[in-house]
Amino acid sequence: MLTLKLIRGERDRVIERLAVKGFDAAPAIEKIEALDDRRKAIQTELDDLLRQQNAAAKEIGALMGRGMRAEAEAAKQNVATLKERSRSLDEELKTVAADLENTIVTMPNLPADAVPAGRTAEDNVVVKLHDDYTPPAEGALPHWELAAKYGIIDFELGVKLTGAGFPVYKGRGAALQRALVAFFIDRNTAAGYTEVQPPVLVNETSAWGTGQLPDKEGQMYHATADNLYLVPTAEVPLTNIYRDVILEDRDLPVAITAYTPCFRREAGSYGKDVRGLNRLHQFDKVEIVRVERPEDSYAALDGMVAHVESLLLALGLPYRILRLCGGDMSFTSALTYDFEVWSAAQGRWLEVSSVSNFESFQSNRLRLRYRGPDGRPALAHTLNGSSLALPRIVAALIENYQTPEGIAIPEALRPYTRFDSI
Repeated sequence: MLTLKLIRGERDRVIERLAVKGFDAAPAIEKIEALDDRRKAIQTELDDLLRQQNAAAKEIGALMGRGMRAEAEAAKQNVATLKERSRSLDEELKTVAADLENTIVTMPNLPADAVPAGRTAEDNVVVKLHDDYTPPAEGALPHWELAAKYGIIDFELGVKLTGAGFPVYKGRGAALQRALVAFFIDRNTAAGYTEVQPPVLVNETSAWGTGQLPDKEGQMYHATADNLYLVPTAEVPLTNIYRDVILEDRDLPVAITAYTPCFRREAGSYGKDVRGLNRLHQFDKVEIVRVERPEDSYAALDGMVAHVESLLLALGLPYRILRLCGGDMSFTSALTYDFEVWSAAQGRWLEVSSVSNFESFQSNRLRLRYRGPDGRPALAHTLNGSSLALPRIVAALIENYQTPEGIAIPEALRPYTRFDSI
């Protein structure tokens, strides 16, 4: 979340930058300022009451020492009144502080200066296009038809077992999934990321820490009996490893990677966006997460973008890289690059990765700090990226690599699949 110091100290800039995300910050800031003023006034009065109580306690002792019991009793009554007022103010202070924090967390992260203006995905900026994409070849099949033809993904069985958006992978379809996970993890660890196997259920504090709550509560599956949430991405447990941690300067950067199944309700999706693997409620994804010094985070972001690009180059898929406009960015992001691969049979781009710098937005919620050379704790910067999300990668692979004889397997994946084609 944004810091109170930033909101109050750079009021006009906060309003101006959040307008790029389409967020009107002025009403929230007015409320924050009023609550903060009230909080300070309560604290000042509480401090004054404490001074009066301490002075009264000394006076009572002196009066008792001089045998002035009546005066001492009157002073005790005054102390009781002061304590009652203090208790009342303390309760109000807790309420005001909670209201202040609850208001601050409704404000999105500030977009970086490099974020283009715009309201929808049409306003995103294409920063790189690799291989000119072509219209679908005559007779090319979409992946859901190829999946049925070769018996590698059963969407109807998934509906029977669970519901729409929960496909069942079979035979070489399941092997392709497993191969992609292993390929991505191996490439990530070779690039210096440490592999982690985290839980896929997280508590409310973890979901709040990375900004899924309260912003995306409607998209998360909630196990209500235990108040646990199924992860929408491995970003949540990975980043929360460092919640309430002060890292030493020598510990940075942190670079970790994990595979998890991911769960998103995706309420309201319809039409071509949900055909086949285009949009699922359960899907597999490999994630990379970094914790960086603030001065290093944007160089790290560039490195993450280059790493994800190397994966798509190895798979031989046509892709493009977008810099997201303010209106299409997430609540928590300061700058995001999306990767999209070309779906040869659908004739459309499919998002397969988002790589984002959150600057100190998540670390402020997480109380994730590092101790710099001066020895003082400061907020670190957090970053994450999909490396990669499997469903649309699988869709693009089987569509782009379809042949009259079947589906070819990219050379880089063959050591993992141990077969050359489907």
